Amino acid sequence: MTQSLNSAPQKQKFSVAINSKMYQNLIASTLRDPARARRFTAAITSAVAVNPALQECDAGTILAGALLGESLNLSPSPQLGQYYLVPFKQKAKYDRGGNMIRPETTTATFVLGYKGYIQLALRSGQYKDLDVMVIKQGEYMGKDPETGKVKFQFIEDDDERETLPAIGYMAYFEYLNGFRKVVYWSKEKMMTHADTFSKAFSRQGYEDLIAGRVPEKDMWRYSSFWYKNFDDMAKKTLLRHIISRWGIMSIEMTTALEHDDAVNVADDGQIVTETVEAARASIPADAQEVLSAEPEAPAPTAEDEPEAVDISTL
Repeated sequence: MTQSLNSAPQKQKFSVAINSKMYQNLIASTLRDPARARRFTAAITSAVAVNPALQECDAGTILAGALLGESLNLSPSPQLGQYYLVPFKQKAKYDRGGNMIRPETTTATFVLGYKGYIQLALRSGQYKDLDVMVIKQGEYMGKDPETGKVKFQFIEDDDERETLPAIGYMAYFEYLNGFRKVVYWSKEKMMTHADTFSKAFSRQGYEDLIAGRVPEKDMWRYSSFWYKNFDDMAKKTLLRHIISRWGIMSIEMTTALEHDDAVNVADDGQIVTETVEAARASIPADAQEVLSAEPEAPAPTAEDEPEAVDISTL
């Protein structure tokens, strides 16, 4: 007898799935440190709990992205902004006969935050200082005619500055030996860059979203962080540009660059993410297939409860 939609089995909650024996064995074999495994479980469970959209994602993709973040020693805490697990919805796919060949799924994608880039760079021990910021209207003063260096006059009143529109972005770093580099991109240049190189973003789509011209049924197409927080993505992009071109790249930073935000959009408009596969590549081969399996619900014992951990300290 065919089950109705209302009586179909419900998807297992992540807080239950991650405490299953199968996932806990995977975490233990990957991290190889019981205390670290407990902290990791508590931290990612907390991060998912405060994000309703992330709770709808496939548990295996959440764990894959979180283990990638853990391999870079970055915290999943949204407050720290070092990396994010971003939900991407893929609509159901049907063959020409109307038969479903792939159900609608929501996967979690690893997206490195600009603060994560700063953390990885400073951790290399090569940088004395490194930062990126939004430039507000009236702060960019052009270039010095003799040196060609960009000039700024920053507004000191934070309340006033907060009300002004962003006109660009500035990133800089200074090595321990005193070498310093500053790069400025106007918002127009950043918009063109995103429109050209991000397959999950379009300038026209951004303008439609801001103007409220996107119907609710199409909102799933606007899951990219470029739509959700353009300024933060712009800061990350400029940091990535200045470090990869003039900075010193550690092994951790190279790994982060390879796996960060690998999102594509197929010809039919479906969002396709390669990040899960990239994350799995950093996990032991004998454990990768575990992420594709549906975990069994753990027995409800007190021992299975994750240890309470302050995620801000991770």
